[in-house]
Amino acid sequence: MCGIIGIISSKEVSSRIVNSLKKLEYRGYDSAGIATLVDGNINEVKCEGRVDVLEKDISKFNLKGDIGIGHVRWATHGKPSKINAHPHSSEQVSVVHNGIIENSTILKKILEKKGYVFKSQTDTEVIAHLVTDYLKKNSIKNTIIKVLKKLHGSFALGIIFKDQNDLMVGAKRGSPLAVGYGPNENYIGSDSYALKSMTNKISYLEDGEFCILKKDQIEFFDTDGSHINKKVMNLSKNEIDYDKGHYKYFMEKEIDEQPSTINDCINEYIDKYNNQVNIFNFPWKSSSIRSVMLIGCGTAFHSCLIAKYWMEQSTNLDVNIDIASEFRYRKVRFKKDCLYIFVSQSGETADTYAALDLCKKNKMKTCAVVNVVESSIARNADLVLPIHCGQEIGVASTKAFMGQMLVLYILSLKVSFDQKSITKKEYKYKLKNLLKLSNSAKKTLNVDQKILNIAKVFAEAKGSMFLGRGYSFPIALEGALKLKELAYVHAEGYPAGEMKHGPLALIENGMPVVVLAPRDEHYKKTISNMQEVIARGAKVLLITNKNKDEITSENIWEKIEVDNLDEDLIPFLMTIPLQKLAFYSALKKGYDIDKPRNLAKSVTVE
Repeated sequence: MCGIIGIISSKEVSSRIVNSLKKLEYRGYDSAGIATLVDGNINEVKCEGRVDVLEKDISKFNLKGDIGIGHVRWATHGKPSKINAHPHSSEQVSVVHNGIIENSTILKKILEKKGYVFKSQTDTEVIAHLVTDYLKKNSIKNTIIKVLKKLHGSFALGIIFKDQNDLMVGAKRGSPLAVGYGPNENYIGSDSYALKSMTNKISYLEDGEFCILKKDQIEFFDTDGSHINKKVMNLSKNEIDYDKGHYKYFMEKEIDEQPSTINDCINEYIDKYNNQVNIFNFPWKSSSIRSVMLIGCGTAFHSCLIAKYWMEQSTNLDVNIDIASEFRYRKVRFKKDCLYIFVSQSGETADTYAALDLCKKNKMKTCAVVNVVESSIARNADLVLPIHCGQEIGVASTKAFMGQMLVLYILSLKVSFDQKSITKKEYKYKLKNLLKLSNSAKKTLNVDQKILNIAKVFAEAKGSMFLGRGYSFPIALEGALKLKELAYVHAEGYPAGEMKHGPLALIENGMPVVVLAPRDEHYKKTISNMQEVIARGAKVLLITNKNKDEITSENIWEKIEVDNLDEDLIPFLMTIPLQKLAFYSALKKGYDIDKPRNLAKSVTVE
């Protein structure tokens, strides 16, 4: 979602704020802005569009201050425009904000009655005027305490003050905010990635906390204004300069990185010498776990769905899944013998974090499967299982989805063996096959030429369907989601057996349909479903695994075959052609592949 940067220093900050905003572009945004304090005045520059537009505009203005805040905005209140871009300033303060102020309409009416004039459609401008109003009778610290108690909803805030040339405020509730330490300067940022080029020493604000930064000092306070101490974390300096290399798009690079990230993840979790899973920091006895609840959003939810299939197949656990945005609004019957697993690429997904927080308050067992080990979800879960796929910049997740599936599969193997629901022989066999996955994924990448021709039909279609049974159903959902995200083509994933219960009515002559039919127990029935859509005029792209048996239909439009691994692992291989299909479909249409419209990488609002 939105991205925040703030720097307070003894030297000019605007160029570094812009560079840090560029690192936040991957989060997804529609406008950008910067404000600095120069000679006791707040000077701001804002634009609709990309940071490079902002960078050109900055050269026309005096922004040579040594304290400043910057922002990239993903619109919630008010359309994308220059006037709605952050920062939002009054005569006294300038504010950048991630999140949503739920009572902004009420607060705006109160402030308008006091004579404050609003320029934008945003909820954020309310904060600027509210701070200004309280400053008339309060110190900065007391103003922040009072303002935060007035705000309902979620926020990460960066605030600078016209009359304070060595002071900046950061505050958090719901949305993440990191605080960085530097030599004679300090920083705030919506994630550590944007701060890594300047510092590797980070603290994180927790909900209700705020901080007052000066060049050489940072003070932290709780909701009531009492001083608190914060742990300083030393971050790895790896991946500070993550670039596209010879690739034109991050997503293209990240798809091709998957064999390497699979290998890296396996090396972290599999002891090849003893041929066993080495999740040795598992904090509970496996016998104490009788059920599992898997929770995620979007692509992460699809990884949860396939993990449900794996766990049900190989363990004796009662396995359920839930979409994070629905979980905490139901009457959840918490169970002490349940392990609640939260899956999120960023580790900052607001709905997933809220679900985790609810489980923590009810003293449940919690596990995080994340890509960012310093994230809010990782810091608050009992057990963290990183996916080890490296920084993912493309908004539409590819290698992170592969990593999520892989970690969940490895976890299911551990639990099934610990609970003796599979034999030692089966366990060793599955681990042995897992070691072949990276090489098979590498071979599967060589489908570009075939997909290029297929993508033209999907790009021009008014709609498409993705069908699968068993392990293939979650992959069908993910394939449809990728096409929607990147090519803006309506696409739906269905269990293949559900076609005749309604969706078959949508099939018409020439409609492209992807059928995922690995040679498993569902194969013959899936082929029957495929024939049903072919009979209605669909153009079928069949994705299956290599086998000597012929497909029992002569009317297939196109076919892609992946390696013939253990059937548990075929979903990993089938995912790759679907990622490339979405990529090339978007490429055909000339769309911004790394930054799809209306979407954000880190979804930090509910």
